[in-house]
Amino acid sequence: MAFDRRTFLGTTAATGAAVALAGATSTPAAAQQQDVKGPAPRTYAFTVMGTTDLHGNVFNWDYFTDKEFDDKAHNDVGLAKISTLVNQVRAEKGRRNTLLIDAGDTIQGTQLSYYYAKVDPITARRGPVHPMAQAMNAIGYDAAALGNHEFNYGIPVLRKFEEQCDFPLLGANALDAKTLRPAFAPYSMHRLRTPCGRDVKVAVLGLTNPGIAIWDKANVQGKMTFPGLEEQAAKYVPKLRSMGADVVIVSAHSGSSGTSSYGDQLPHIENAAGLVAEQVPGIDAILVGHAHTEIPEYRVKNKATGKDVVLSEPLKWGQRLTLFDFELTWAKGRWSVAKVAARVLNSNTVAEDAKITRLLSDEHRKVVAYVNQVIGTSTQAMSSADGPVKDVAIIDLINHVQAETVRAALAGTEWAALPVLSQASCFSRTAAIPAGQVTIRDAAGLYPFENTMEARLLTGAQLKDYLEYSARYFVRTAPGDAVDPAKLTNAESIPDYNYDAVYGLAYDIDIAQPAGSRITGLTFQGKAVDPAAQFVFAVNNYRASGGGNFPHVPQAKQLWSNSDEIRNTIIQWVKAKGTIDPAQFASVDWRLTRAGVPVF
Repeated sequence: MAFDRRTFLGTTAATGAAVALAGATSTPAAAQQQDVKGPAPRTYAFTVMGTTDLHGNVFNWDYFTDKEFDDKAHNDVGLAKISTLVNQVRAEKGRRNTLLIDAGDTIQGTQLSYYYAKVDPITARRGPVHPMAQAMNAIGYDAAALGNHEFNYGIPVLRKFEEQCDFPLLGANALDAKTLRPAFAPYSMHRLRTPCGRDVKVAVLGLTNPGIAIWDKANVQGKMTFPGLEEQAAKYVPKLRSMGADVVIVSAHSGSSGTSSYGDQLPHIENAAGLVAEQVPGIDAILVGHAHTEIPEYRVKNKATGKDVVLSEPLKWGQRLTLFDFELTWAKGRWSVAKVAARVLNSNTVAEDAKITRLLSDEHRKVVAYVNQVIGTSTQAMSSADGPVKDVAIIDLINHVQAETVRAALAGTEWAALPVLSQASCFSRTAAIPAGQVTIRDAAGLYPFENTMEARLLTGAQLKDYLEYSARYFVRTAPGDAVDPAKLTNAESIPDYNYDAVYGLAYDIDIAQPAGSRITGLTFQGKAVDPAAQFVFAVNNYRASGGGNFPHVPQAKQLWSNSDEIRNTIIQWVKAKGTIDPAQFASVDWRLTRAGVPVF
């Protein structure tokens, strides 16, 4: 596959398309029949397989628990499982009657991917090949769209990963900030040979998320810009059709809902795949990513043509594989799409492909050894199991480390005398710190995201608004009603990571009251919080950039920021202290109440 991977700072950006040419099919998917009435229409069928949001998962393994991955639904994860499903589909359909694509968020998410970005980086001289590149090359991917998390480790890591892939990384709306030309290939064109008529030309257009400009501002500002998905699709789809594409598929790292979890912070809609289908004529199917939801098949009628566009989103981490099944007919010298259907396959129905697990067994062992390094001890066990409904020590640990880090960073500045508060969420309900020895994986498990830290300046009134917004997370429960902790949270489908506890303040959350009127008894050091008082707020970059659409923080004055992941800050803190003693930082400062009576 000839693909010119020009460096980002080169004089021209990659504007061409990677072309994949499939040879003559060994298992014909077309049928030519004749009867007394004349020849029947010539047809051809092929399948496009798709994954998304793999997030560094190759093995069916949880590096934070150091055991095989499992959840309540008994899902499995990883490219090794996906490889087995892909092999089965190729055996059924014929290898050359299939394509395999991805919708982004590939190189961030597990300790495996972190290790080869930070600990033994692929960017080092004579550095390793990224495990995700090795696995995806071995499986035989044809194209992949860029996800927003591709930019988490900076452009040099992404460019090195791109160089190591045998398939193009697509991003029609990832532009060079100076030239406004594509910084990555916008599309790829693939030929599928048929037993009748000419080859079928399948175009794959890659679109990424415009939120990258905010979420990874430190890595992309002044280097890349990210216009809206609809805008770029409207530019490229007609071009692809004029180039002779019989089928146009979009691989979009953007959810289908048309909404944004960032309010007006984003310049363009975050989850725009459905709008692309509705507004841009000429698209046959869209592989959806980013939202981490499972959508086997979702049809959107295009406003201009009245035709259905088929969307599908396979579940994250390699838990599902989407299949788009196409049926084409040959008439008047051209192929046209007669039918498209989508479905998903569950990776827990198959075994891992031994070819993939053998290929990366050394990398896996290295990472397992790394995460099991002992970095300190804890005087007692701590668990996040009750973190969504109670003020627990393990969340206090995150907040304490953040507050202490910011306080040290502001020492000697004009802000040094202000009180420092901190926010954190229960990112994982299974995170735990054991009594006794504490390993890297224990500490890293508290913070599974690659967030970095900032310090923002807020007033007491703004913090009250922030807490009220956060408290929407709880289901309104009247006094006297039965309380089931499992049913108290995630109101309005708010995820756990969008409920923040604020460390340094004391307050009650009255869940009998409507959202917006729940925070009572808000105090700082035993005194009611002055609405005009100023506080330093230690906050992650996701929240600071508008993640979750919390009020005030994105507009607040930035006092300090750090490029190191909060996860690493916690690990380094434990190493430096040697001992974790909850008695030194943990206290119950917030609680759920109803009419002044504690829920627990």
